[in-house]
Amino acid sequence: MPALPYKDIGAFMLELRKREGIGARALEFLILTACRSGECRLATWGEIDLENKIWTIPGDRMKAGKPHRVPLTSDMLKLLLNLPRLEGSSYIFPAPRGGALSDMALSMLCRRMNVKAVPHGFRSTFRDWAAESTNYPREVAEQALAHTISSAVEAAYRRGDLFNKRVKLMEAWDAHCNKPLEIKATVTPIRARRYAK
Repeated sequence: MPALPYKDIGAFMLELRKREGIGARALEFLILTACRSGECRLATWGEIDLENKIWTIPGDRMKAGKPHRVPLTSDMLKLLLNLPRLEGSSYIFPAPRGGALSDMALSMLCRRMNVKAVPHGFRSTFRDWAAESTNYPREVAEQALAHTISSAVEAAYRRGDLFNKRVKLMEAWDAHCNKPLEIKATVTPIRARRYAK
């Protein structure tokens, strides 16, 4: 799936945050949480624990069929607390006429912003960043993406969800998403002048 290079995510987030509307906030939340579109679009307020800073996605909405806990960073919490609530809807990101926000809403927003990425591709952006720019172990990034363990032996022994380590990983991702575009400067050495005595 088309994905944005992780070095460009800060500039993209700056532009995305200038956009109004529930679709823009849903895409921002999707990027910050590194979640799948359906997990994000169908999120309800009952899944959010603001006090403990955890979003618990129920198993019936997860690809692996098991509940998944997502650590909520300060930017995620700020986004959630500033959202309007639609009366009669439990969805965090409701469609304008009620009900769930459509998948096309996020895809069309990416097109309007002229980005060569799809919503699901931002998970790849996150994964590339974690692998290439951090020292977090592979299994922490994989757990953040709620990927299933391919090894039956490893799956039989691993019982935890590495939540405390993922808190720090998601805080680092949050900070990276707030960085402006990286600019490489060219430095030209200047020779010291020789003064006549």
